[in-house]
Amino acid sequence: MNLTEKIILVILAAALALFIILSIVAVCLLLRVLKNIRHITEKAEKLVDSVEAVGDAFRRSTEQLTFFRLIRNVADMVMQHKSKQKEE
Repeated sequence: MNLTEKIILVILAAALALFIILSIVAVCLLLRVLKNIRHITEKAEKLVDSVEAVGDAFRRSTEQLTFFRLIRNVADMVMQHKSKQKEE
């Protein structure tokens, strides 16, 4: 092995070592980003669940209000009918 081949071998070994180190750093950063993304999606799922709960509660209360309005309208109609009968 002559001097030129040794120099090329050292350069390639250094480049390979640098590439491996950079790859390890990149994988570590990628894992950290993925962990943050998982944390954000968990929070988003909790937010969606709470919004769904609020929507369900609002829908239930709206249904109850509609039922009470119906009862009030029937009672008003009965009262109007009774008042008309008294006038006659």
